[in-house]
Amino acid sequence: MSSITTQNNDPPPPNTHFFTTKPKHNKTVILSTITQPFQWLQNLSTQLNPTFILGIFLIHGLQQGFTGSFFRVAADYYWKDIQKLQPSLVQIFAGIYFIPWVFKPLWGILTDAFPIRGYRRRPYFIGAGVIGTVSGTVLAAKGEMAAGVALACFVGVSASMAIAEVTIDACIARNSIEVRSLAPDLQSLCSFCSSFGALVGFVSSGFFVHRLGPQGSLGVVAVPPALTILLGFVIYERRTDALHNEKKQAVEGVGTKVRIMYKTMRHPQVWKPSLYIFLSLALSVTTHEGHFYWYTDPKAGPAFSKEFVGVIYAVGAFASILGVMIYHKSLKDYPFRTLIFYAQLLYAMSGVIDLFFILRWNLKVGIPDYIFVIIEESCTRITGKIKWMPMLVLSTQLCPLGIEGTFFALLMCIDSIGGLISKWGGGLLLHAVNVSRTDFTNLWVAVFVRDLLRFGTLAFVFLVPKKGQSEGLLPSELSGENVSSDGNVDEETLELVPPNVKNEV
Repeated sequence: MSSITTQNNDPPPPNTHFFTTKPKHNKTVILSTITQPFQWLQNLSTQLNPTFILGIFLIHGLQQGFTGSFFRVAADYYWKDIQKLQPSLVQIFAGIYFIPWVFKPLWGILTDAFPIRGYRRRPYFIGAGVIGTVSGTVLAAKGEMAAGVALACFVGVSASMAIAEVTIDACIARNSIEVRSLAPDLQSLCSFCSSFGALVGFVSSGFFVHRLGPQGSLGVVAVPPALTILLGFVIYERRTDALHNEKKQAVEGVGTKVRIMYKTMRHPQVWKPSLYIFLSLALSVTTHEGHFYWYTDPKAGPAFSKEFVGVIYAVGAFASILGVMIYHKSLKDYPFRTLIFYAQLLYAMSGVIDLFFILRWNLKVGIPDYIFVIIEESCTRITGKIKWMPMLVLSTQLCPLGIEGTFFALLMCIDSIGGLISKWGGGLLLHAVNVSRTDFTNLWVAVFVRDLLRFGTLAFVFLVPKKGQSEGLLPSELSGENVSSDGNVDEETLELVPPNVKNEV
């Protein structure tokens, strides 16, 4: 060892160098792993705006993630135990209170073209928060109510989430266009927030439903919209001038935006990938309500408790986070078509595991229900998130600058229509095979048909472009539609994060 420690310029032997530096190297790797997410967030805040990042946390994390997941479990138990409805009807109801998401272009047009007191984003955060807070409070406090009244309140909660998401997504689309290299990072941040929020929501939902009952627990969904109201007062937005001309400019702006949207959607570079995203959602019919009723049935199903149902969904939310991490670390540099093809293939294969569970084949090989359902939920969520992430990035890259909020909302509306068809199609499928509150004999048939449709989606992957995820997809005449000759964006559009004041709060 003395020859190793002598002072000379020769490097130490390879093996000795490895053993003497490994502890320090391991400590550095661990420290780097811990600090890397914080450095990533600091970098995003520096290049963009801290209140914009806060908005992503509140809307995608708390409003969409936590509220959406908590709302899902509490609503399922509410319709099952309080209203005592059939699973096929509940599936149809789920489609009805999904309708506000279909109107995302309307919310997008409002936020882009109709400023209120000079602001295009702040008032809509506040309005969304008020709608959600009132609807959630009425659901929890009114006591016994008709199914129609309850459904109207559920629509209000859903509308609150939809309007708030459209508003923050307009800001995300704008920044994704201006700083294209950050587009995958912003979508990763959104998915991290929503997945973590969903994890917390699912973990806590079983406890609250058990302690407060399905109806009382719905009061929890009124809290995140209240915080959205506060966001509307603190998020940075530059106020527009000439308030007396706002109405005239708004009317003119709507016509201009509709023309640009029509012109954009006619291009094959836009309508082809949009069509694929729609088909991938519409053909993936959901049989969720049939699964939920079967999960909790003491005779035909595994009879999972309220707490364990929440745990199942929480594991799924954690698996979604893993899916986002896999995408962010390893997949965001792959071309769109290649990644989406293999992601859809894996997603379809994960559905086969679900079929095995419904047929109870897991018991034949000695795997308990509570273990197999965790495996099934994890595989479905990971592959589903890996499939969805590049499609979100693809959608942001299709938005013309200047109407990014409206056009991104249009694309999300098309996706929402696909999701609505998926929900209603699933409800009709459950009804067609006679799945009811107590009869699950043909539930496996519905799952089998669903899996066939997922595999069939692969036939349409040719509609997806082969370009990379950081490359521009729009033709030059569209990508510069609202950009003046000196390279500045029309002042009529929102500049939530102006170039010269990116760090101002």
